[in-house]
Amino acid sequence: MEEVCLNSEPVFDEVNEYEGEEDCSAVEHDESGAKHSKKEPSQPTIGLEFDSFDEAYDFYNIYAKEQGFGIRVSNSWFRSKRKERYRAKLSCSSAGFKKKSEANNPRPETRTGCPAMVVIRLVDSKRWRIVEVELEHNHQVSPQIKRFYKSHKKMILAARKARPPPEPITELHTIKLYRAAAMDAGFNGYSNVSEREGINPADRSKHLELKEGDAYAVYNYFCRMKLTNSNFFYLMDLDQDGRLKNVFWADARSRAAYGYFCDTIAIDTTCLANKYEIPLISFIGVNHHGQLVLLGCGFLGHESVEYFVWIFRAWLKCMLGRSPQVIVTDQCKALKIAVSEVFPKARHCFCLWYIMQRVPEKLGGLKGFEAIKRQLNKAVYNSLKIVEFETYWAEMIKQHGLGENKWLQTLYEDRKQWVPVYLKDTFFAGMIPIQENESLNAFFDGYIHKHTSFKEFVDKYDLALYRKHLKEATADMQSRNSCHELKTRCNFEVQLSKLYSKEIFIKFQTEVEGMYSCFNTRQVSVNGSIITYIVKERVEIEGNEKEACIECPQL
Repeated sequence: MEEVCLNSEPVFDEVNEYEGEEDCSAVEHDESGAKHSKKEPSQPTIGLEFDSFDEAYDFYNIYAKEQGFGIRVSNSWFRSKRKERYRAKLSCSSAGFKKKSEANNPRPETRTGCPAMVVIRLVDSKRWRIVEVELEHNHQVSPQIKRFYKSHKKMILAARKARPPPEPITELHTIKLYRAAAMDAGFNGYSNVSEREGINPADRSKHLELKEGDAYAVYNYFCRMKLTNSNFFYLMDLDQDGRLKNVFWADARSRAAYGYFCDTIAIDTTCLANKYEIPLISFIGVNHHGQLVLLGCGFLGHESVEYFVWIFRAWLKCMLGRSPQVIVTDQCKALKIAVSEVFPKARHCFCLWYIMQRVPEKLGGLKGFEAIKRQLNKAVYNSLKIVEFETYWAEMIKQHGLGENKWLQTLYEDRKQWVPVYLKDTFFAGMIPIQENESLNAFFDGYIHKHTSFKEFVDKYDLALYRKHLKEATADMQSRNSCHELKTRCNFEVQLSKLYSKEIFIKFQTEVEGMYSCFNTRQVSVNGSIITYIVKERVEIEGNEKEACIECPQL
């Protein structure tokens, strides 16, 4: 490990949304933009008067923000001739109920009929007075989610615009850069991997190709994050000439999230496979709403076993040596070797979606391509038993003379790592699509493209994370305030509705409905550890309810 004293005047950009949100509630602003010290707002009481309707609204909105609920104008009264408002009712955003929708998939009810409100009235044609007050809510209020109500949005934006620019930082700071050897004292430089697998060692001159301003932007970001968050983690891999080979980093939120969502991770190497300007590699998990969460990022100087092993060990060190149970990657020989080296106990699977996306590229020039594609889809997506897959695959190979096709040979050799019928006992947390019509979205979709530079990515990184965190917080709030619609009379459906978030409960509810429609089971055979049942199920076909029999083996 080296300690390198770097020139220490990191340039801090203007405060963006992600950085500013931590402090925006600590100040209040009037219409002129003047800043006031934060103090505990007084409770609404009958008789309080204000100079204008807006002042009365802002008073109740500030009170609501500190208590942890949103508000809206639920009723207004106007003088018919002059269209002048003379009375209004400001209610909790959970007041009342939404009108019933006749849509096929109506939005869930989020309101609770909350009685909390104030009524204000214009007196003497000049001032507004509170004439009615109800402070009690019939639902939980939480100051932690106060930034996610519509009524508070303008208040936050105004606070950010009025905040003065931060003072420049001019102190000297010591930044620690770690060489690869410092990561694991017992590791001998990865040479044994290449020799054992028959792969030529990586060219050690390979390094990140940085343009003017890129290195400064990355270094400046790390300085800023390390100064503001002691749990921010990063490693840099330098060659003997001091050139940057690899970089890895993870913020405190990513490290904390892995403690909860460590069962299954995906290692996204899309930027490497598609030859993007930035060789980005991302470690991705799934949270309690089924949303993607970032568990770490890196830049890879060369797509080889040695470099993959370095960044995997960097990530494992960041996560205190706790290995996931399942790892999903693209199908790549170097990735396969590196994963087995660093995560020997994890179940390594290939992403089905990536493989099927390559079918036109790999097989599109063959005679009878459309027929080959149909048979391949049938084998992959419609096989319920391993013997069915083997039969469908063999028929496709024989019928179209594909026995010498190298790509299909590789797919068949690795079939236990990507074909759904072989992975029924593997928990993917809904991370990868396994149905024919499903698609896959990358974590940084919409933020990077093929020619995104290092500097541009660093500038967008915080914004991407802020929006993902906002989406998660909004889903938390909706799950807390939503009433799940139960579709069966099963007690465990009620139990699940209290245990899971809204999105995850809906997934379980589909399974509960399917099970509830099964009304008869009969054991038909026993073959060692396999017991086979016939299950009768009610299914709806073209509006008519019919019975169907399904044969289900149980291990």
